[in-house]
Amino acid sequence: MKGGPVLPGRVIVLDVGKTLAKLSLWDAQGRLLEQRARPNYRSLAAAGYRALDTEGIEAWVADVLVEFAKLGPVAAIVPVGHGAAAAVIRDGRLACAVPDYEDKPPPAMRARYDQDRDAFALTGSPALPCGLNLGVQLHWLESQWPDLLSGDALILPWPQFWAWKLSGVAVSEISSFGCHSDLWMPLAGRPSMLAQQRGWAARFAPLRHARDVIGTLSAQWSARTGLSSDVQILCGLHDSNAALLAARGHAEIAGHEATVVSTGTWFVAMRLPATAAKLEIASLPERRDCLMNLDVDAGLVPSARFMGGRELEVLGGIGETDQQAAALDAIPSLLARDVMALPNWAPGVGPYPAHRGRWLVEPASASERCAAAGLYAALMTDVLLELIDARECLLIEGRFAQCDVYVRALATMRPDCPVYVGGAHDGVAYGALRLLAASLQPVMSLQKAVPLPVDLAAYKTRWRASAERPQ
Repeated sequence: MKGGPVLPGRVIVLDVGKTLAKLSLWDAQGRLLEQRARPNYRSLAAAGYRALDTEGIEAWVADVLVEFAKLGPVAAIVPVGHGAAAAVIRDGRLACAVPDYEDKPPPAMRARYDQDRDAFALTGSPALPCGLNLGVQLHWLESQWPDLLSGDALILPWPQFWAWKLSGVAVSEISSFGCHSDLWMPLAGRPSMLAQQRGWAARFAPLRHARDVIGTLSAQWSARTGLSSDVQILCGLHDSNAALLAARGHAEIAGHEATVVSTGTWFVAMRLPATAAKLEIASLPERRDCLMNLDVDAGLVPSARFMGGRELEVLGGIGETDQQAAALDAIPSLLARDVMALPNWAPGVGPYPAHRGRWLVEPASASERCAAAGLYAALMTDVLLELIDARECLLIEGRFAQCDVYVRALATMRPDCPVYVGGAHDGVAYGALRLLAASLQPVMSLQKAVPLPVDLAAYKTRWRASAERPQ
């Protein structure tokens, strides 16, 4: 990092993802000082549904903030969170446990909800399983507590729930409402008809921009952590949109037609159109987990996704960094024997939602399994890129950007599209920091991926034919 301070001082990014929660501390030049992580797999039993472990996360956040407070003054905290989660607050506290989107509502309840939801062409939000449409969660909660939204009740998206926790100020933000929620109409720029008719829109906390300072750290949290009550709390944003902001900070991406693939629990491909040309929601294939995301400025972002992190866990992972060389060496034998994993290992989502995962030929070793998993992720990502008409260049960021098989296989399959990877795992945090300083430069430059020294065309053709065959 060159030059003097860019940020207003030390900044903490609180990133509450679905698989991991992370807290990172950054200096005024945008350099990472400390980072902590907590597994977020735990789901709790609530009153008739599964809920996110807000109390466990909160206790962990408090403990880490105590550590960070001892390292020096902090200027601001930026909350980031996964999509498809929201909290209802009333009388200054949670009105009910925050639902876990992986829980499945009763079929009859879901059927009633589906009768009322807006058309995909209006919301850009496909009908998704479980509680992945945020409206489903609100419908489920109201079916149990009809007076849930009475009094001073407000609905807060997940990142803004944590902003409220820290500051006591309740707000909402567009990138979370624009994430397959069924609650917003991107082209109209207002809540969906469903949200209006059900009275939910009237309960949305006041809409603020992600970069807005909504308040300061509450006296309670100041006493609990040792941080100053002058610490500014930003509104915050959806995690995939933070990755999008990070991408726009790279010279190779800024101003170009590009696509960002954010990798974590979900692999989300987000296309950044080079111009403000009119985009048609209806051009996206709804039934293949495509959607129209909104960025922090309410710009349209054609997107497609699959549950890549979860699928790779089922497949046996992609190995640690020191295992990548062995996985690369295993590719020729894997190709010769047609070892391949076929979708879908996270049923109900992704471009093949109705399919059930299977091996066409089982891997014969741990290295082959690692290589096959990386190739599977690349093949699935390649499908996403076609679905959203990705062009010009591609940036892979997040937890799996350091998987050589995955990244280099994509570069091999898409020879006319330069594939870049960041040099660190903190793209989401970097994007969050850019809310405070758009001029913040990345700590490490992008690296261009080198294609594999093998031809994957025949393998890809066989995989596609097998993957798309009706089951």
